[in-house]
Amino acid sequence: MPRPRVVMRKIREVLRLTLGERLSQRRVRQITGVPESTIYDYLKRATAAGLAVWPLPEELDDRELERRMFVSAGLPPVTRPLPDWTRVKNELRRKGVTLQLLHLEYLEEHSDGYQYSQFCRHYHAWRRRLDVVLRQDYVAGQKMFVDFRGETVSIYDRETETVVMEAQIFVSVLGASNYIYTEALPSQQLVPWVNAHAHAFAFYGG
Repeated sequence: MPRPRVVMRKIREVLRLTLGERLSQRRVRQITGVPESTIYDYLKRATAAGLAVWPLPEELDDRELERRMFVSAGLPPVTRPLPDWTRVKNELRRKGVTLQLLHLEYLEEHSDGYQYSQFCRHYHAWRRRLDVVLRQDYVAGQKMFVDFRGETVSIYDRETETVVMEAQIFVSVLGASNYIYTEALPSQQLVPWVNAHAHAFAFYGG
């Protein structure tokens, strides 16, 4: 099943930023929202396909780019029991649930199951096969999304090592670039909330 256009655009953007702009993988993750492990995988595949240059050849459309980068990128062969990936996906939406935690639960049921790295590889391969159900395009500089992270972060006094504040984590992200700004605030009250917006605007250069 061919990858959706939005995925291929992400791949091209990752290659442009890393190979053309020479940005670090961490910076590319901040801009695109693509995990660093996935960025590394894209670069590894591009290098193996002889495409570790920018710009890519003009005649290289999305279909040919996918064929050359993912010539053997189907789901890894299954030789051991696997969990219900739909359930795993739904569980990850719950607060505090991680793939690592779900992997431990998986091993409790299947002691001969896959180790964590392969477990993640199978899960991400399964995710890539899902259809994109919603696409939203944003004009650069037009929209900024803000919210507080659900969990707080404990702030400690260096000398006494006691908790002095449970910080509220303010998160802002630009709609077009996925560029993220975060700040620890003493509360969700109006003054810290407004100040965080001002700091975000200054951070983005707006």
